[in-house]
Amino acid sequence: MMHETSLADAADRLWEELPGHRVEILNGSIVVTPPPDGPHQETLTLLIEEFHKAGARQAGARYLAGIGLWLPTGPDDYAVPDFAVVDADYRDAVVEKNCFAPHVFRLVLEVTSSNLGNDLVTKVQTYAEARIPVYVIVDRKHDHVLVYRDPSGEEYATCSTYKRGTMVTLPPSVGITLELSADRLLDGDD
Repeated sequence: MMHETSLADAADRLWEELPGHRVEILNGSIVVTPPPDGPHQETLTLLIEEFHKAGARQAGARYLAGIGLWLPTGPDDYAVPDFAVVDADYRDAVVEKNCFAPHVFRLVLEVTSSNLGNDLVTKVQTYAEARIPVYVIVDRKHDHVLVYRDPSGEEYATCSTYKRGTMVTLPPSVGITLELSADRLLDGDD
C-alpha cells in the first residue's frame, strides 16, 4: 500500500539512507550529491585556514563547512553549501531542520563535483533570490573561479572570473580583506 509523504520527509529519509551524501531541496526538487573527493575537501581545509589567518572571527564572522541555508524559493527548499561565511550570531536565525535564514550569510562557496549544473545555474539563481551577497564557485571542470556579487532578483549583477595564476579578491561585504590563489582553490593543495 502506498502512502503520501512530503518532499521534506523524502529528503530526510534519503539523508538517513545515504550516509556521507549531501541532500538538498532546490526549487522543489531533491538533489543528492555523493561524498566529495580529497582535493574538494582540501580546498575546504584551505579556506578554513585562510579565514582564520585573516581574522574572520575577530571581524564578527564565522566560517563553516556544510551549514544549512533555508531558501525562499519553495516551502521546503534548502541548500547545504560546501562552505559559508556567516554572522557571529547566526545561531539566532535557525529556521528549520538545522538550516539558517539567508540574511546571516555573507558568502557561500561551492566546489564543483558531479552536480555541476546545480552549482553553475540553479544555485546562482537560488542564492541570488535568497540575497546572498557573495557566491563563489570553484569550477574545477572549467578550471576557473567565479565570484558573483550584488544579488538582484534571480541573478547577480556582477560576476568576476579568475583564471589560474590570479588572485581571487573577496568583496568587502564579506567583512574581511582576503585574497586567495585561484590555483590553490582549484587544486586543493599548496
